[in-house]
Amino acid sequence: MFNLPNTLAFLRILLAPLLFWVILNPEWFTERGYHVTWNYYAAALLFVLAAITDFFDGYIAREWDQMTLLGGIIDPLADKMLTLAGFLGLMVIGVASAWAIYIIIVRELFITGLRTVAVTEGLDVKASLAGKVKTVVQMFAIGFLIMRWDYGTEILWFAAFLTVYSGLEYLWGFRKELLKHELDQF
Repeated sequence: MFNLPNTLAFLRILLAPLLFWVILNPEWFTERGYHVTWNYYAAALLFVLAAITDFFDGYIAREWDQMTLLGGIIDPLADKMLTLAGFLGLMVIGVASAWAIYIIIVRELFITGLRTVAVTEGLDVKASLAGKVKTVVQMFAIGFLIMRWDYGTEILWFAAFLTVYSGLEYLWGFRKELLKHELDQF
């Protein structure tokens, strides 16, 4: 149950609220005499570290054959906690579009719910290429917005588009697997 991939997912869960706090509290740095950009660097560093755990927990779970039911549930939840910490923090401080974040949150909650049902029902609905690209683009959007780099808003809206598209793709795959599962039961 508590193997290395699951431990990395739990670490990501712990890093998410810390990222949220750092994004929301730039004065912690400025009151100590640091330029506000140090807040950006700290948030970016936390985000990158957490994102790296996302890559490695999946890789290790597959390569070392340590995939568990718990991991199948907490890994996507940890991912969502991390991205939501970034997106919500950036929205609260006025750096990210509330509409884009709303679109992303609604899709993520819906698909996470479907994914949880799929795992508990023994359905094998893998993330599509579009879903993987969506995750990468979301991470780039968060990184660009944290650092206040050019095109952060455009990348965010592209991420919102890919989020909807990959969600529809996942829904279609879930439907196919559910029908196949029902036929196998019959």
